[in-house]
Amino acid sequence: MSGNRAARVLAGVVLGMALGLVELVFLCVAWPACLVPAARPAAARGLDRLMALERARLSRWLGHETTRQDGGYGFLVARAALGVLGGYGCAAGLFLGGLLLLGGLWDLAWGRAEPVPVNLPGVKIVTSSGVLGLTGGAVLLALVALMALAVGSLERRLADRFLGPGSHELMRRRIAELTATRSGIVKAVDDERRRIERDLHDGVQQRGVALAMLLGRARHSPDPERTGELVAQAYSESRQLLDELRSVAWRIYPTALDELGLRAALAGVAERSSVPVTVHYGLADRPVSEVETALYFVAREAITNAIKHAGARDILVVLTEDERAVGVAISDDGAGGADPSGGGLSGLARRVLALDGEFTVHSPPGGPTKIAALLPKIPPGGSPGAASAAAEPRPGGSRTEADPCG
Repeated sequence: MSGNRAARVLAGVVLGMALGLVELVFLCVAWPACLVPAARPAAARGLDRLMALERARLSRWLGHETTRQDGGYGFLVARAALGVLGGYGCAAGLFLGGLLLLGGLWDLAWGRAEPVPVNLPGVKIVTSSGVLGLTGGAVLLALVALMALAVGSLERRLADRFLGPGSHELMRRRIAELTATRSGIVKAVDDERRRIERDLHDGVQQRGVALAMLLGRARHSPDPERTGELVAQAYSESRQLLDELRSVAWRIYPTALDELGLRAALAGVAERSSVPVTVHYGLADRPVSEVETALYFVAREAITNAIKHAGARDILVVLTEDERAVGVAISDDGAGGADPSGGGLSGLARRVLALDGEFTVHSPPGGPTKIAALLPKIPPGGSPGAASAAAEPRPGGSRTEADPCG
């Protein structure tokens, strides 16, 4: 920290002592006055003025901006006590340090310094009173500077507690959050790519190889009857290959989500599920695309985990909204014990956090499990009109896929 900044903090702490004395006097008068209804408006005005002075002092001398306008009597009590004690200590140390420095300089300048023996264990030094004064004053001023920095730090912490974090602290937290979510998104994309590659390798590729082998055998078979059987098997394998491709494409991103909306997409998930899935859809309008996609994947992944890992027999999906946020909660009666740090759930958490949302997992051993996500209606970087625009039909229209196999 530069000397100019340290001097500003010291000045702010000393001014805080004077303001703390005023605050103590005000508190002694205002608290009894609050018992009289007629005096309460005057006490409230005095409180507002003192709070304005405190915010100005924090901003001007301590470089700390506050985000809340209220603080109440609790802040004044704590601030006044800290300001008076810390300010008095700094002011007394500053006075004594200056007195020692001036006294030492006076003795050295006028030649009135007297020899002073200093006896230490194993060491004997003879110095002068002027040098001792200068040394003691310099050490005391250094201690005063450290005390002022400590009191200033405590004042900023106190302001954070009662008046909210400062703008610099909010910016620091936001930068840290954005850095974490950015790296989380990159990891989530990499995990999704690996999952897609695994689905293609384990399913589609294997069926493609089987189809090629059947067609090769049919091509080289001399028996027409056997050839017909192999072609029939190849046709059946091709149908299964197409089903597998559709399933992989649906797991990547369902077209129904864009064309028909979240309600229809979740209905499709419920229809494909091997256990009963009940969906309570409480949204008046379609969310914006990013939020709608996140809600869909949270619900689908939670349903998949409940069936695959928890052995659930009944699953409930509830979508709700208020003025600012939309949420989805998925409950099941499975065995519980879901690990939030697992690949699927951690990927969902990163997706939700990237949209400034909240993601919670409650899954005690033995169940039940509840996974919830709360997302703002207007995601980061979105405009207020985005939410209303989401309710309009999205481009692309409805399309059907032709079945080349008839």
